[in-house]
This record gives sequence, C-alpha cells and structure tokens, in this order.
Amino acid sequence: MNSEAATDPITLDIIAGGLQAAGEQMFVALRRAAMSAIIYEVLDAGSAITDPAGDLVSSGAGIPTFVAVLDRAVKCILALHGREELRPGDVFLTNDPAYGGVTHLNDVVVALPVFAGTELVAWAANIAHWNDVGGMAPGSISTDAIEIFQEGLRLPAVKLIDAGRPLRSVFDILRANSRLPDFLTGDLWAGIAAARVGERRILDLVQRYGQRAVERAIDREIATGEQLARHRLRALPTGRFELEEEQDGGAVFTVAVEIRDAEFIVDLRTNPDQDEGPTNLSRDGATIAAQMALMNIIGLQGSANAGHLRPLTVLTRPGSVFDPTPTAACSLYYETRIALYDLILRCLAPHLGDRLPAGSFASICGTYIGGRHPDTGRHFTIVEPEIGGWGASQSHDGNSALFSPVHGDTFNCPAEVAEGRYGLYVEQLALSGACGGAGEYRGGRGITLDYRVRSDGCFLTLAYRRSEHPPWPLLRGEPGSSNYVEVLRRDGRTERYRAVTTLPLSAGDLIRIHTANGAGVGDPRRRDRARVLEDVRNGYVSTAEAQEVYGCTL
Repeated sequence: MNSEAATDPITLDIIAGGLQAAGEQMFVALRRAAMSAIIYEVLDAGSAITDPAGDLVSSGAGIPTFVAVLDRAVKCILALHGREELRPGDVFLTNDPAYGGVTHLNDVVVALPVFAGTELVAWAANIAHWNDVGGMAPGSISTDAIEIFQEGLRLPAVKLIDAGRPLRSVFDILRANSRLPDFLTGDLWAGIAAARVGERRILDLVQRYGQRAVERAIDREIATGEQLARHRLRALPTGRFELEEEQDGGAVFTVAVEIRDAEFIVDLRTNPDQDEGPTNLSRDGATIAAQMALMNIIGLQGSANAGHLRPLTVLTRPGSVFDPTPTAACSLYYETRIALYDLILRCLAPHLGDRLPAGSFASICGTYIGGRHPDTGRHFTIVEPEIGGWGASQSHDGNSALFSPVHGDTFNCPAEVAEGRYGLYVEQLALSGACGGAGEYRGGRGITLDYRVRSDGCFLTLAYRRSEHPPWPLLRGEPGSSNYVEVLRRDGRTERYRAVTTLPLSAGDLIRIHTANGAGVGDPRRRDRARVLEDVRNGYVSTAEAQEVYGCTL
C-alpha cells in the first residue's frame, strides 16, 4: 500500500480500530490463561496500548481505573531504563505505587515494548490482581498495616525477561514471596502471554499499513480525543464548586472543582495528612479517580486515550492522603479512590442539571476469605469485590446488583466456581431487603450474600465504606442503606463489621455480606402508585415502607 493511501482518514480509522482490537484481544488472552478466579471470572484486570512515549492510545478492556494505570507504568519504566536499554523481547513488571504501579502491591503490571525492526513503535501492557504477594496477612491485605513493607513484595519496574530470556532469579523471588506460588506463576505467565498477543497484533498493523501510517493513526486519535473532550467541557456550567464530606472513620475529605473554558481542575490540597494505616491513595491514583469523574461528566463512551484526559489538572499536597510518601501503606487504596470519585460527583451533581445520578453504594467491598480447603488440604484465598445498588437518576430508578461505578465491566464469581475452588458453601445470593433509597425514582438494590465456612482455621478480612454514612440522595430523595458484614457464629452469636483483618472463623460459621441500596431522587410521595405496588410485589419495597415512606395504602 502506498504511503498516501495508507494515511487517508478511512485507513487511519481502520488502524485505530485495529489498535483498539489489539487491547481487547490481550484481555481475552489474559482471561483465558489466568489461574485465579479473580481474573478469569471476576475480570479484575485491564489491558491497553500506549505509544512509544507511554501515552495511552487505546484502552482495551477491564476495569477503567486499571486501564488508566498502564500509561503511568510505561512512563516509569522508560524513566528508569531509558529507550536505549530496551530490546525486542523484553518484559517488565511493576506493582509499586511509587514506580508506576499506582494502586497496591496485589495489582501487577506486565509491560512489553513493541519493536518494528529496531524502532520502538508502541507498548502492550496489562494489569491484574494477584491473590497473594506476601506481606503480614494472607491475601496481602491488612487493615493493620502501617507501612508498605508489611503489604508484600515491591516490584520497582523490574525487568523480568531480557531480550526473550527469562531472568530465573526474578521468577524465584516472586514465587518465594507468595503463599500461593502456583497461582502466582500461572497468572504471571498469563500476563506475559497476553502482552505478546498485543505485540503480534500491533506488528500485524505495521506490516500491513506501514510504520508511518500507524504513527499517524496514533497521533490523530490522541488529537481528536483532546478536541472532543474540550468541546464537551465548553457545554458545562463554569464556576468553582466545593464540598467536604465526613468519612466512616471520621476523616473529612474536601474537594474543589473548577470548570472553566475547556479546563477541568480538581483541587485536593486541603485534605488530611496521610493515613497511619493502609487507606492512602497515590497521587497517580487520585488523578485516575478524577479522570473517571471527568469522563463520566462529559459523557464520553468507548475507548479513552491520552487526549481525552489532557484538559484535566489535579492539585495535591505532598504528605496528604491523596499524595502520600512512597513508604505509606496503601493496600486499601481502592476505598479511598472510590471515595474521591464519589466526592467529585456529589460536589457537582447539584450544579449539572440531570447529568449525574444520586449516590451509589460507592465501595469496592473487597472481601477476603481464606484457609485450608476441606477437600484438598491446600491453602485458598477468595478475593472478591461485591456488587451493590446504584443511585437513581432524575428519570430512572437506579440499577441493582452491579459493581461500583469505577469497577467497569466486571462480574461476581459464580456460586459454582466459588464452591468448587474455595472451601465454602454459597447459601444465599439475593437482592437486599433493607430499607433505604426511596424516592420518586428509587435507588437500586444491594445484595445479601451468605458464605458458610466448612473448615476450622479460616479467616475473614474486609474494609467497606458507606457503612456509617449511607449513599447521598438528590432533590428530597432518601439516602441509601449501608454496606457491612455479619458473622453468625455457630454458637448463635452475631457480630457486625465494616473493617477487620484475619478474623478467625470456624466450621459452621456464616459470613453474611450486606451491600447498600443506592440513594433516591425526588420526593418518594410523588412516585406513581402502580410502580410502588410493583416494587412491593418484586420485594424491592416492604409493605411498611410503601405505606410510611411512599404514602401508598395497600
């Protein structure tokens, strides 16, 4: 194909679509090859293609806030190793927030530089949650951690494969630092295989259309993304909007959002000092939360790229909870990230008309259960984010039983898989019957999930938010319900938790997970009577709630 034909707009669109497909095919390969259910069932992973400098070109698939990690990981690898040190066949790993890992040590990035001959043309990268990377607690998550060294093995953008040759010592270090070395090894090779799939697809495009055409397509996509984002921003009300909100632990988070001509500025500088525990969020992680809010507010769908995000500026204070020191504990970062995302939306919702819904259950509700499998005797660790209720909009009821808004297109683990892989019985998975979320448009329902423990010596770790401060309503709607866990002991005692680390469990104990209903929008008494009656029939609303809150006589 001649160079003129290869750079016409239609051809460039085809190449851009091919780059998007490459990211998606990486994700499929990762899912099919992974050993851990958190990856192949829950899809706690992400994939992306970047340009040679590490700018995001196409987001493949998976958790949006995971995809947004990958450009930062590539930029860190480049800063540490330099282009001159890179060779075809290299593969790098990072998981440290101070070295492009952004999140916590369980989330491991695999990044591969893609060469056409001697020219670096792109990067293929993916990220996935590994069940255990060492640390003071099984699953590498502990509410008691006070420094990152207690949370597992740090990988500061290290080379794993050198010009196609695996560095055996690095593999050995990884295995020696995990309680689940076989699963770690399987998930690691799945990430490598996925990156190589992305590499092949990119090189196919280079071979078919030429390197210059691929470069032109990348530049054009990023430029178009920036142009579109700035156009959407100009349609928003301008001004400076501020909000502070108390969190379940007593800390007060603050945000100021300034929208001006084609710019979106998020100011976090007045927030508290970094947490002594593990709920710190790296500056990059705070920026990703703001990116997610921006993308939702301007209503862009599909693959994001670096251009879409250029109108955003995030201001932080070093040493704060949104910009901690490199050794701060961070294993529970995800609850702080979703708190920030939710705070930005709550700050702007009253000012943007019907663009934003009421508050959702707004927690990852990460649940970690482990012990010895009663049938195999092997150690197991279940790592499971939970589904819950989303807030209502000004025209529709909220969605029920979905993952949190920052979690993307992921899934809950099927009961059959959970029972087969883990030493537990799943006795109930039902929509929540809790009150909360009433409105002219009601919030979506959370869930109730029961796990029966089958063997002694098991443990439970969790940290949920929106337990004491329920999801926030709009326009005289009602707040949602709460996220929490009950442990029903075999001796009849009941215990309630919103956060706990390695709580001992015995055979016969029941773990009952409650996730929140989303909040409502509008006065509940304006809700159509027929819809209230339908809610009662479906079990979404109790008879008492229908009468007392909705004013509907039955």
